[in-house]
Amino acid sequence: MYKTSKWKSKFLIVALGQAISLLGSHGVQFALIWWLAEKTSSPLMLGISGLVAYLPMTLFSPLAGIAADRINRKFICIFSDMTMGIIAMVYAVLLHFFDLPVWTVFIMLCVRGTGSTFQQPAIQSIIPQLVPPEQLVKTNGWMQLMNAGSFFLGPIIGASLYAAFPMSVVLMSDVIGAVLASAALAVVKVPKLEKQRTESQNMALQFKEGLEVFQQDKKLFCLIVCEALCMFFYAPLSSFYPLMTSDYFRLSAIHGSAVELAFAVGMLASSLLFSSVLKIKRKIRTSFIGLLGMGISAAICGMLPPVYAGWIFFAAACICLGASGNIHTIPLTAYIQETVAAEKMGRAFSVLTLISSVTMPVGLLISSPIAEKVGVNTWFFISGVSMVLITTFILLFRQIKEKAYKVS
Repeated sequence: MYKTSKWKSKFLIVALGQAISLLGSHGVQFALIWWLAEKTSSPLMLGISGLVAYLPMTLFSPLAGIAADRINRKFICIFSDMTMGIIAMVYAVLLHFFDLPVWTVFIMLCVRGTGSTFQQPAIQSIIPQLVPPEQLVKTNGWMQLMNAGSFFLGPIIGASLYAAFPMSVVLMSDVIGAVLASAALAVVKVPKLEKQRTESQNMALQFKEGLEVFQQDKKLFCLIVCEALCMFFYAPLSSFYPLMTSDYFRLSAIHGSAVELAFAVGMLASSLLFSSVLKIKRKIRTSFIGLLGMGISAAICGMLPPVYAGWIFFAAACICLGASGNIHTIPLTAYIQETVAAEKMGRAFSVLTLISSVTMPVGLLISSPIAEKVGVNTWFFISGVSMVLITTFILLFRQIKEKAYKVS
C-alpha cells in the first residue's frame, strides 16, 4: 500500500482539499452564529442551533460507521461534501429572494450535520489507507494544522463577508469550498480496502463490533469514557462563544472573530509541533493531559471579569483551549488508526462521533437554561471544574487498577 513516496502528494491533496472545505464552512458558521446571536441575544436559541446541528450525528453515527466500512469511502466523502454545498446554495437563493424567518437556519444546520456525520468517519478512515503507520501522528498533526488554519482564517473571512454582504452571498463560500474539496479527493486514487464477509451481518451486530474495539483495549476504553463525560460539559461551550463576547464583554463581531482567531492560534501552534518536532510515545497519557488542559482553560474563562482586560485574558485562555484540544485529539486519532483493524476503523470513528453527537444535545438541553439564568461565564467555570475533576478521578482510578493488576 505504501510502496512509493507518492503517499505524501496524495495525502497533501486530500488534506488541502479538506482544509479549503473547512475554510468555507468555518466562515459561514461564524457568520450564521453571529447572525443568530445579534438577532436573538439568547443562549437558548444558540443552544437550539447546536442541538439541531448535532442531532443527526446522534441518529446516524452508527449507520455512518457501517457505511464507511462497507461502501466506497471516497464516494461517501464526495457525496456528503457536495450535498452540503448544494443545500447551502439552495438556502442562499431562498434567502436572497425571500425574507425567511430565523428558525429556517435550523433546517440547513440539520442537513449539514447529517452530511458531516457520514463524512467524518470516512475521511478519518481514508488517511491510514494513504499513510504509512509510523507517519500517522505526524500526518494527523498536519491535518490538524490545516484545520487550524481554517479556524484561523474562517472567522476573518466570515466577519468580513458578514460586514460587507448579505447572508445569501456569505453562504456561497461554503459552496465553493465543497466543490474544491470534492475535486481534490476525486483526483486521488485511494487503495481498495479488503473487506471481510460482513454482508450477512445485521447493522446492530456490526456496530457492536465497533464498540468492542474500545472494550478490548482497557487504556483506550478509560480515555473514551473520560472524553464522553467531559464532552457533556465542554461541547455546549462552542455554542456560547459568541455570547461571551457580545453579551458578557459587550463587544463587537470583530472581537468575536478575534476570539475565534485566538483559538485557532492555539490549534496552529500545537499542530505545528505535532507535525514537526514532537514524537509522542505515550499517546493515551498525552490525550488525557489534553483533556486536563481543556478543563483548566475553560474554568479560567469563567472567572474573568466583564471588562476589556478580562476579554484579553479570555482570548489568551482560548489559545490554551485550542492547543489543549489538539493535545487530546491528535494522539487519540493516531492511536486508533495504528491499533484498530482497517475493516473496523469506520465503525470505531463513528463511535467517537456518536459520543460528541450525544453529549452535545444532552449538554445543551441542560446548559442552555442554566446559562440563560446564571450567565454563560458561569457555565464556562462549571464546565472547566467538572472536566478537571472527571479527568483526575479517571486517571487515579486507572493507576490504582494498573497497580492492582501488577500486584496480582
